[in-house]
Amino acid sequence: MIRFTSVTPNLVVKDVARSTAFYRDVLGFKITMNVPDAEPFVFVGLERDGVPVFLNDKTASLEDHPEMASTPFGGTATMFFVVTGVDELHAAVAPKATVVMPLKTQFYGMREFAITDPDGHLMTFAERVAGNNQ
Repeated sequence: MIRFTSVTPNLVVKDVARSTAFYRDVLGFKITMNVPDAEPFVFVGLERDGVPVFLNDKTASLEDHPEMASTPFGGTATMFFVVTGVDELHAAVAPKATVVMPLKTQFYGMREFAITDPDGHLMTFAERVAGNNQ
């Protein structure tokens, strides 16, 4: 029987050190693995509250995926994080990130905001509004 068990955003970035600093210092992720063992890294695995994100150096990624040579950074994929304490997260993150959608309550019952990382990957952080079970 086929069953999916998880998904991890695997982001291709221009500068692994810069992106690692953003995910660690702005969003509170912790480094769980890296390649090679010492800097400069071409891959970093991060995690916060059991939610993983991978960062891959674009040049190193071209070895396995040469078709990515002409792909713009950020691409078209976005990440939607369901969190608790979205207002507090916004207060902590907004001064240190590019906010592309201000904190607001959506008609579908989620309170959310969106930012971009240094490479233009779009991230929305959302929390279900109490009493709205859509």
